[in-house]
Amino acid sequence: MLRALVLLPLFAVAATAGEFNKVLKIGDAAPAWTDLPGTDGKKHSLADLKDKAAVVVVFTCNSCPFAVEYEDRIVALAKAAGEKVAVVAINVNTIKEDALPEMTKRAEKKKFPFAYLFDESQAIAKKFGANYTPEFFVLDRDRKIAYMGALDDTSKAADVKVRYVEDALAAVLAGKPVAKGETLARGCKIRFNRAKE
Repeated sequence: MLRALVLLPLFAVAATAGEFNKVLKIGDAAPAWTDLPGTDGKKHSLADLKDKAAVVVVFTCNSCPFAVEYEDRIVALAKAAGEKVAVVAINVNTIKEDALPEMTKRAEKKKFPFAYLFDESQAIAKKFGANYTPEFFVLDRDRKIAYMGALDDTSKAADVKVRYVEDALAAVLAGKPVAKGETLARGCKIRFNRAKE
């Protein structure tokens, strides 16, 4: 009996999270961000996107070579997604090369067709359970998590065979369930700040 009571909290935790994401599971309400500064000089909130049929959130940064390698693919995704979908990139790293002024330079250089936001508090990444750059989340019209994980099946663009985010978006826009709702994200670990003692 005691053993069962000890194991119960473990099962309770497992039941509230995904296979790879230890915070969220498919179907959970997406955490909302408010007033995050963007490289466009404006403040951004999830509520601003209420007219969009879907939202793609990608946690990324300037300093990770994997994230940089994926930039052109994210740009292509944003352009292909059209007006019904918003793509939002969020950076939470606080080192100098990932600070907002450097993000702004990067966004201008690459001509990002999407919002690139900075959360110095790192709270939004923690609420999403994000651990890598890049890491993707597809939110449906009700702003529930429809997909989370990697953009596609390989880091090498020329070898991509399965485009997880594109497939998830197509399903969401068609009002159908997403066939593969969660995959393992790959890239650099997000540089979470150590808690001050």
